[in-house]
Amino acid sequence: MRVIDIPQIKKLGVAEKILLVEDIWDSISSKESEIPVPRSHIKELDRRLARHKSTPGKLLSLDELRERIESRK
Repeated sequence: MRVIDIPQIKKLGVAEKILLVEDIWDSISSKESEIPVPRSHIKELDRRLARHKSTPGKLLSLDELRERIESRK
């Protein structure tokens, strides 16, 4: 289904379209377990987790992260 298939959507203003999209997203995200996860995403997450476990590195606190961001401005 496309927007062109529902003429009423074309008549909505931008703010109304945003609200509609939010409502649609809420209805999708409420059924999170039904959303298929592509195999490529699972493989990538597994790869990243394995890399982290082999070389965890230093994690930053929220304050340290903020300081780094501010120092780049």
